[in-house]
Amino acid sequence: MGDPKKPRKKYKKPVRPWERSRIEEEKVLIKEFGLKNKKELWKAESILRNIRNQAKRLIGSKTEQSKKEEKQLLEKLGKLGLIKGDGKVEDILSLNKKDVLERRLESIVFKENLSKSISQARQFIVHGHITVKDRVVRVPSYLVSLEEEGQIGFDKKSNLNNEDHPERIIRKEKKLLEKVPSKEKKKEGVKEKKVPSKEKTVVKKRVKKAEIIESVQEAQVEEIEVE
Repeated sequence: MGDPKKPRKKYKKPVRPWERSRIEEEKVLIKEFGLKNKKELWKAESILRNIRNQAKRLIGSKTEQSKKEEKQLLEKLGKLGLIKGDGKVEDILSLNKKDVLERRLESIVFKENLSKSISQARQFIVHGHITVKDRVVRVPSYLVSLEEEGQIGFDKKSNLNNEDHPERIIRKEKKLLEKVPSKEKKKEGVKEKKVPSKEKTVVKKRVKKAEIIESVQEAQVEEIEVE
């Protein structure tokens, strides 16, 4: 059994470590979901493998106990958003790695437009800026339930909680600019919500100001690192 104080591995390495197609696929997933290394991807694969193995065992069993376990498993996966409410055990076998990775806190933060990029979402989480149900969570791989998804935000003590923070201004104003119809869309005859020209000018100025502040901050950080 080993020493209970010593943590066990939560993943298994691939059987064929030098398989080209798998390596290329891993590179794409690591970049898409902002993973630190391949270990995080292998952990997601292990979670999926355990769920599938449990589903296969329950499909082959017809006892009363298996029916209870089947119900509990479906409820658990339903809360995590991996299976729909009316899903069956057979549906579990169609799950893939992306389904698990999309439920990570890191992915949800980026999806909810709380960060500019997936890598920045990871940075916010690790530095303790993100809360789930008013509780600071510093684990990017934390699997978010459907109930918790609407209760993710910035920590009250964090500077990012201020709506006038440069990072938040840039995201907010750029979102407004996206509503402004482009010339190409006008030619195609696509109808979009009209934004007054005065408001558009003000928004552009605020975005430019926020970007200048951000560039100055980055320059200051670089100077500190050089010193």
